[in-house]
Amino acid sequence: MKTLVAYFSASGNTARLAKTLADAAGADICEIRPAVPYTAEDLNWQNKESRSSIEMRDRSSRPEIQKIDVELADYDTVFLGFPIWWYVAPTIINTFLESGDFSGKRIILFATSGSSGFGKAAESLQPSAPDAEIIEGRVNPTVNDIKVIAAM
Repeated sequence: MKTLVAYFSASGNTARLAKTLADAAGADICEIRPAVPYTAEDLNWQNKESRSSIEMRDRSSRPEIQKIDVELADYDTVFLGFPIWWYVAPTIINTFLESGDFSGKRIILFATSGSSGFGKAAESLQPSAPDAEIIEGRVNPTVNDIKVIAAM
């Protein structure tokens, strides 16, 4: 059984967790990168006209991503990490899930957040990977939590 840690990180927090999780799980790692990188102004959630605010208001938004250089068919389990935006995953995560075939795979979520839990993240992601099992892992996992997530 092969495991992949795929993640999107806007500020570096999720990237650090993803690398720790990949090491703990003995997993391969893959960064989900936007085709057009986000600037600090794009990520200003207090500005209703910022790129991230516009994307999150429109749940059908699918920001384009750079080509993923992994063969998803090789993996049974995918740990999927992201920052929580507006109580859900950023829509770029939907883009990732819709870009490949996740049928029959276990997708275990982990996230970073300044103040909220998963909210409706799993529920909002399920339509993008309808034939996968999506499991909530942890938000802001500690090192001990990462060991638990790695064992899932």
